[in-house]
Amino acid sequence: MKNHLFIMRTLPHGKVYLQETLDVILTIAAFDQKVSLLFLDQGVFQLKSDQRPEALDLKDTAAIFNALDIYDIHDLYVEIESLQQWGLKPSDLFLPVKEIYRKDVNQLMHASDIIMGG
Repeated sequence: MKNHLFIMRTLPHGKVYLQETLDVILTIAAFDQKVSLLFLDQGVFQLKSDQRPEALDLKDTAAIFNALDIYDIHDLYVEIESLQQWGLKPSDLFLPVKEIYRKDVNQLMHASDIIMGG
């Protein structure tokens, strides 16, 4: 079994990139691979509660994120400095996350066999 780390850095709406990345994540997890996600920079907004993308005729990706548990994806990390940069707290997110400091991101990456952007 390989450890896959997806680094999530993009805003949640406006492009199909996030939805396609989530499809890849679920596919990899379906083959009993270990998957972790790290939310950095603007990527922290992917988990922000109370978004209403349908008001802008955009796809709501929250349902896909909520399916992560079904695929045994439980390691969701969020960089504390990214949350602070945007004035967010873990309680502003709709899924439970593990907080990680920027100085510890490199260690998380070294513990992974495969790293992909998202």
